[in-house]
Amino acid sequence: MSKSNKYEYVEITDFAAEGKCIYKSEEGVIFVEGNVAPGDIVDLQVLKTKKKLKEAIVTKIHSKSSLRTEPYCLHHPVCGGCRWQHIAYEHQLRFKRQQVVDHFERIGKIKNVAINEIIAAPKTEYYRNKLEFTFSNWRWLTKEQMDSGAEFSKNALGFHVPKRFDKIFTVDHCHLQHDPSNTIRNSLHHFGELKGIPYYDVRFNRGMLRNVIIRTANTGDVMVIVQFGDNNMEQVEEVMQYLHKTHTEITSLNYIINLKGNDSYQDQEVINYAGETFIRETMEDLTFLVGAKSFYQTNSEQAFQLFSVAREYAQLTGNEFVYDLYTGTGTIANFVARRSRKVVGVEYVEAAVQDARRNSELNGITNTEFFAGDMRALMNEQFLQKHGRPDVIITDPPRAGMDVPVVETILKAEPNRIVYVSCNTATQARDLALMSENYEVTKVQPVDMFPNTHHVENVALLVRKE
Repeated sequence: MSKSNKYEYVEITDFAAEGKCIYKSEEGVIFVEGNVAPGDIVDLQVLKTKKKLKEAIVTKIHSKSSLRTEPYCLHHPVCGGCRWQHIAYEHQLRFKRQQVVDHFERIGKIKNVAINEIIAAPKTEYYRNKLEFTFSNWRWLTKEQMDSGAEFSKNALGFHVPKRFDKIFTVDHCHLQHDPSNTIRNSLHHFGELKGIPYYDVRFNRGMLRNVIIRTANTGDVMVIVQFGDNNMEQVEEVMQYLHKTHTEITSLNYIINLKGNDSYQDQEVINYAGETFIRETMEDLTFLVGAKSFYQTNSEQAFQLFSVAREYAQLTGNEFVYDLYTGTGTIANFVARRSRKVVGVEYVEAAVQDARRNSELNGITNTEFFAGDMRALMNEQFLQKHGRPDVIITDPPRAGMDVPVVETILKAEPNRIVYVSCNTATQARDLALMSENYEVTKVQPVDMFPNTHHVENVALLVRKE
């Protein structure tokens, strides 16, 4: 029943994109944000209207869906990091696979291929190897905290409240990354408050403690990178010396002086304070050195599953010439190299290419070659003639997918097989449609890399049409 922009006692119909849910009303589809599940009977308040589409929030839950389970994290649902934590895992997997089906059919116009059951993650907690936490003097308090009458510090170290750039809630315990992540973060927060070191004020771009990145490798190595918003070297030394002496489990301790208006640090100097400049991750019989700026899949166990599918789909016999596009630090390239004649990796970040070369050398791999540059400019006919035309192309682009010029170059290269690894099945389906005249999708394998979120990774095999 609708009362202007209010709907009472309505049933949530299904999941939608980006983790939202939908209610199909007589007036059109209503997208619903928040802690909600298909099957919930709720009251809705519409906040935005765009033609026939409306966006709403839940104001009251009358009865809960059978798909629900009890969240285990005390920060749910304030934290947007695990927004599906209230959905039983088996139902998460079903909806993720359906998302792949919908994108392939609706965007890619691909209806003649069977999509495999999703590969579930063995761990739904403590599966990440990297987290970033933000310092702020604009702490977010929950309603319960405000109603308690207790006094709280204005400082916070934790995550952003969804859709609030300036509000951070303090994380007491995060279930995404295993210890010593929680111990180090809470210890640093306590030290910062105890010493009165200014927490960053994002509204006025000032303050000392700004951001901390913690990486925990499957080898036991631990990397910590502290970002400071000011070059007060006395306070920098005080913080870094505290971490160095108190947390001997840190094997790579680093800091950044970041005076920019945002926390991105790829263009900033990383200063190694103590320990090594990298940590080690292992996969199968390979070891990868991961530096402060290196990209490495944040779920190590499922990354192995993802890359194993990609290697299987490539159908390598040892004679194939392979191109690995968007190679990053060469993880996939090195993972498939021993079953290939040669692998050429292409990546736009020079530092990542240097890491890729170093990882090949570390593992005694001699049949790889890596090139840095803009994919659209680098991957041209001249490049193909100089380095050879590939038998197989493996491509693992960012969420935005591949640019049209890259797709056109792939088509001109005419590989026998294309293995498309994607973290965004909407853009993947779009790109597959661009190649449909020349290539047929024959296999599709979703992989769950991020339990309790709506994200799904997907591998598709394309075979050149005769």
